[in-house]
This record gives sequence, structure tokens and C-alpha cells, in this order.
Amino acid sequence: LLTVDVIVRLRDQGNKIVLIERRFEPLGWALPGGFVDVGERLETAAIREAKEELCLDVALVSLLGCYSDPQRDLRGHTASVVYIADAEGEPKAADDAKTIALVEPGDASHPLTFDHGLIMADYVQWLETGRVAPLRF
Repeated sequence: LLTVDVIVRLRDQGNKIVLIERRFEPLGWALPGGFVDVGERLETAAIREAKEELCLDVALVSLLGCYSDPQRDLRGHTASVVYIADAEGEPKAADDAKTIALVEPGDASHPLTFDHGLIMADYVQWLETGRVAPLRF
């Protein structure tokens, strides 16, 4: 199954990004995101998911990477395309999001579900070097 995840940076919050606490299984903290609808572009899905879960209009800045480890989601094999996006305003938890947190990249105070810890590490590397992480097999 195809999914998207979005690293949302708030323009007035420095380097902080938005995490959601998931309302449904698997529970825990995650990047906003979700399943791509049949016939939907990846970019459109990323913008839609951010709007549904955070009540924010985002501007996609960059593609961070694609993550497809068959073990990344306990519910079944998913592949996720991860975008970096900027937004303005105050995020509000909605739809699949129970609550939100603003965190510095690399902040471990909110244990992440799925492979979002790996995605965050790749994002920190992107911030520091301007490069995406090398491919993993």
C-alpha cells in the first residue's frame, strides 16, 4: 500500500516540526500522513493529509525519500514517500490526530511509531548536509 508522510515546519517556530499523537492503532507519535487514494498524486495526498490532521495548508519544499521496508508498519507492507513542507499558523489536531507536539528535529521525548525515527534521523542529516541519506537495502 502506498502512503505519504510530511515533515511540517512552522515558519515562525525555527527548526521545530509538528508531530501527531495517533488516535488509532498503531498508537504513538508519528509524522502526519496517511494512505494515498487511488488516482491521487503523491503531492496532493501529502497536502491533503497535512490539512486533515493539522488543519494547516502546507507548501511542499522537498522530497526527503521513499521508505519501503516491509516491516515498517505492523498492519502490513506499506511504502511511504516523505516530503518536507513549510506552513504558517497554529496546528490543530484533527481526523486521525489525537493531539500534536512541536519538537526539535532529533528530540527523543516523543517515541515515534513506524520507521519515523529513521525518517527523522534522515531529516536531521538533510538539515546538516543538504543531502539525503544513502540508500539502504
